[in-house]
Amino acid sequence: MKVDLDCDDKRITARAEAQMLGDEIEGKALFMEYDVDGWKYVRIILDLKGDPSKLQPGKHAVHIHEKGECKCEGFKCAGGHFDPGPFGNTDPDANHGFHSGDLPSINIDSDGKGHLEAISTRITLSKGPVSIIYTPSGTSLMVHANPDPYAPGESGSGQSGGPRLACGVIKAC
Repeated sequence: MKVDLDCDDKRITARAEAQMLGDEIEGKALFMEYDVDGWKYVRIILDLKGDPSKLQPGKHAVHIHEKGECKCEGFKCAGGHFDPGPFGNTDPDANHGFHSGDLPSINIDSDGKGHLEAISTRITLSKGPVSIIYTPSGTSLMVHANPDPYAPGESGSGQSGGPRLACGVIKAC
């Protein structure tokens, strides 16, 4: 698994990481905040690998969840999707596609490996005009069993990605 961070890039103003773990699944996510002319954006790099019977080939939803907790059955303690406001609605299904923590899906190959690179202007790692992901209860990164439809559904329907396969608490580094 290869995840590199360009530590010499002076535009990077903050960094975070998440060690991803699940049932026979592991990986690492890096978060790098850039400030370009006063505008902040976060680059996310996620590398994941697992037993293909657990981490099946195809697309899997990836979201930032509202709590920094992954030590419970099914990772339910991570709460809903990160969406602090001003009119936040963390229901994973009902407000899906509009959460600050909604990210592109990761594509897993037939060997159980996947790589995702994404950029978000909906979150920050430091104080700024949008949502900082360091909250009192922390936040986590979640990989789900199903693809992300990027559309809302009924509350509790699992529309937003279904079962939770891998989770990692997001921490400053």
